[in-house]
Amino acid sequence: MRANSFISPLDIKDPNMVQKRLQPSKMDPAIWSKLPEELLEHVLSFLPLKTILNLRSTCKHFNSLIFSPSFVSKYSSSSSSFSSFLLLSHPQCSEYFPLYDSSLGTWRKLALPHPLLLPCAAPASASSTLLPCSAAVSASSTLLSSSNGLFCFSLPHFSSFLVCNILAKSARIIDFPTFPFAFEMLTLVSTPFGYKIFMLFTKSFSNLAFVYDSRDRFWSKFEGFPSILSHNNHQEGVFCDGSLYFTSSEPFSIVRFDLDSGKWDRANDMLPNQLTFVRLVSNGEGKLYLIGGVGRNGISRSMKLWELGDGGEWIEMESLPDMMCKKFMSVCYHNYGHVYCFWHQEMICVCCYTWPEILYYKVSRRIWHWLPKCPSLPEKSSCGFRWFSFIPDLYALV
Repeated sequence: MRANSFISPLDIKDPNMVQKRLQPSKMDPAIWSKLPEELLEHVLSFLPLKTILNLRSTCKHFNSLIFSPSFVSKYSSSSSSFSSFLLLSHPQCSEYFPLYDSSLGTWRKLALPHPLLLPCAAPASASSTLLPCSAAVSASSTLLSSSNGLFCFSLPHFSSFLVCNILAKSARIIDFPTFPFAFEMLTLVSTPFGYKIFMLFTKSFSNLAFVYDSRDRFWSKFEGFPSILSHNNHQEGVFCDGSLYFTSSEPFSIVRFDLDSGKWDRANDMLPNQLTFVRLVSNGEGKLYLIGGVGRNGISRSMKLWELGDGGEWIEMESLPDMMCKKFMSVCYHNYGHVYCFWHQEMICVCCYTWPEILYYKVSRRIWHWLPKCPSLPEKSSCGFRWFSFIPDLYALV
C-alpha cells in the first residue's frame, strides 16, 4: 500500500474503492492550467539553468514567462550565481576562447557558435539589427570589450560592431557612426536598462567621442579630450559611478567623462610621485584603484597599488614583491603601453599584451599571484593576449 494513499475504514468494505484509491493519480489539465502565475514562477525559479533554457522551446507561454521582469527577479534571487571566468582572446585560438574558471581553478573552452553571423543581412539604413546568435563571429572579427555577460566585437569588413550574449544566444549588429571610422579606447558598459558603447575618434581634425545607447539605438557625438593616453589600445575606460575614467599623458592625471551629459573634467586627486606608468581599476561599487610603476627616467623599479580614499587622497595598499616585479618588468620590456588592467571577482588583474600569464592581486586576502599560461595555447605563442572578465548573465539584453 502506498504510504501517501489514505484509505478510510469505510473504504475497506468496498474493494473497488480501494483499487481506485491505490491507482496513481493523474494531473488534471483543467486544474493545472489554472495554476496562478506567481506560483508557477515560484516553482520554476528553483530549476537549474539548463532546464530553464530547455523550457524556452516547449511553448510560447514559458518563453515569455522566463523573460518577464517578475521571473527574472525571482530567479536571480533564488538561484545560485553562475561560475565566473577569465576569458582569453588570441589569434591562435580562432575556433574557441580559453576560459579559466576562477571559482574552481580549472580551464575550459568556449567554442564560437556556428554558422557565422552574416552582417550583410542587416539593412543599410538601420543603426542596429537584432539577430539570433546561432553563430558568432568571423575570423576577421576582434573581441574588443566585455561587460556583465555581454561581448562587443568589431566587424571591420562590414563597418559595424557586434554585441552578443552567448548564453542567451542573442546578438545585435550596430553600424559605425561614420564611414570610414577609426576608433580607440572602446569600452562596453552594461547598465540596468541595457548598455552603452564609448569610443574615441582621433583620426580627424578634432578629437571626438561617440556614445551608443542601446535604449534608443542611437550614436551621440561629443567633444574629445586630446591629452588622454589614446595610444594604449589595450586599456579601456574605467566605469565608476556613471562616469568613465582615463589617465592623461605625462604629467599624469585622471580625466573623467560623464556618460549621460558627455562632459569632460579633470579630477583633482593628486597622484603619487615618480610614476612611470598608471592604470585605473574599479570594483564596480564606487571604489577606484590605481596600479603604477615607480621609478625614474621612464624605468620602473617597483610597482605599487593604491586605493582612492574618501577624502580624495591615494592610499598605498601594497607593493608588488621584488621577484614578481622583476619578472613582470622583464615581460613588458619597460614598454608599458602593452600593460592593461581590469577587475574580476575581487581580483585586480594586471596583464601584458605580449605575455600569456596574468598577474593578479586578491583584494580580500591581500596577496599577489601568477595565473599560469593556458595549457591549450600552442608552445610558441605570439603576442596578442587579450584577457577579459566574463560573468555569464542570461538576462543581459542586447
